[in-house]
Amino acid sequence: MKKDFNEWLSKFKKSIADYKYYIDFETCYNNIDTIKVELNILNSLVGSKNIENDFEQLLSKYPEVLKSIPVLLAKREYEIFCKDKNGEFEYNFNKMNYSIEQYKYFMRETGLFDLIQNRIINNLVDYVLGVEVGLNSNGRKNRGGHLMEDLVESYIQEAGFIKNKTYFKEMYLSEIEKKTGLDLSALSNAGDVAKRFDFVIFTKDCVYACECNFYASGGSKLNETARSYKTLALEAKGIAGFKFVWITDGQGWIGARKNLKETFDVLEDIYNIDDLEKGLFIKC
Repeated sequence: MKKDFNEWLSKFKKSIADYKYYIDFETCYNNIDTIKVELNILNSLVGSKNIENDFEQLLSKYPEVLKSIPVLLAKREYEIFCKDKNGEFEYNFNKMNYSIEQYKYFMRETGLFDLIQNRIINNLVDYVLGVEVGLNSNGRKNRGGHLMEDLVESYIQEAGFIKNKTYFKEMYLSEIEKKTGLDLSALSNAGDVAKRFDFVIFTKDCVYACECNFYASGGSKLNETARSYKTLALEAKGIAGFKFVWITDGQGWIGARKNLKETFDVLEDIYNIDDLEKGLFIKC
């Protein structure tokens, strides 16, 4: 029996965040460990009365401290481009490519000398931990995507499917065709598109190609996704022994409900987390 769209949408969840979603502290600590020695050497400049002279002497003796400087500006890259009235410069902090005088200019103009000299901070290791936490928070979007994949996979396994035997992660259409002999050219524009599915489940009677995502907030991405999967649903119809499955959730869909409903109306196998909890994969 066809689900009622409004009732189905009403069960979408606000969040699926776990305790590790917000900050991956282990990664932050590991990043700091790679430059901890250099940061502690730079700590000798904190509160310096003559920081430019002290920096010059420090860099002459310990040029390796350069690699710890980009993160002070919340940068991962070792190459940093700067431009002003004096010209354009691309500083290399892995291997010095300018004079010490030019690096002093960089430290002065970016405000790092002021930060270190005037004791705005007391310890560069602690400061960089704060920077790392801030940078790591930018990875929540990716972690959110993995959370949904991990959740879906846990239900696939709970239903008795075995990884790399009866189900596969990130499997391409071409791999499905090779394994099953199915003609899926209608989904790949006759082979021009290298489509990959999050999960592919193999049963005796059918192959289930699954996409999964969770949207806690709105945006144009949701409408694009809904339209794309609507097209995929229509293309998959009529392929015997193959079903396209979309598992999605998140209250970001509330603002994009119109596009979601258009896909809901043409895709028989569209589900949410509530459906997973009710044993969706056990029925496969």
